Amino acid sequence: MQWLIDGHNLIGQMPNLQLDDPHDEEKLLEHLRRYRAKTGHRLTVIFDPGQGYRSGQTKKQGGLTVQFAPSGKTADQIIAQRLRKIKDPQSLIVVSSDRAVRQAAQQARVRTLTSKEFIRQLTQGSPTASPESDEGNRADVTLSPDEIDEWLKLFNQQD
Repeated sequence: MQWLIDGHNLIGQMPNLQLDDPHDEEKLLEHLRRYRAKTGHRLTVIFDPGQGYRSGQTKKQGGLTVQFAPSGKTADQIIAQRLRKIKDPQSLIVVSSDRAVRQAAQQARVRTLTSKEFIRQLTQGSPTASPESDEGNRADVTLSPDEIDEWLKLFNQQD
């Protein structure tokens, strides 16, 4: 199963995450990595353009794809573009509470979940769970030094 996630829309609904946090995307990705490790689902999260990373960049790693909308486009527009090209609507689920995104998905006959519905799956039984409060359930993920450098560069944390 492939999941297409409206990143900032999801952050805005997540307990313990704030859109004005300069590390909000990184924190969401930590949740998504853990979810991916538990479920095996392929996840694509699309973020609106921002200042802390290069616009239009796409990064893939172990079933998690992170795409940043290019300047002048929104994540909603990128998601709608992908939905217009979908060949197998049964293989995709769109996660967003945005009315226009959900409507585009329904027109493409793609299943949708609201951000709150997806958050219930992410936190499974712990409505306020966060990576910091759930240390015992963290997936054992080992990254190479090159992968760490790539992620740090992606979020503009390293020169």
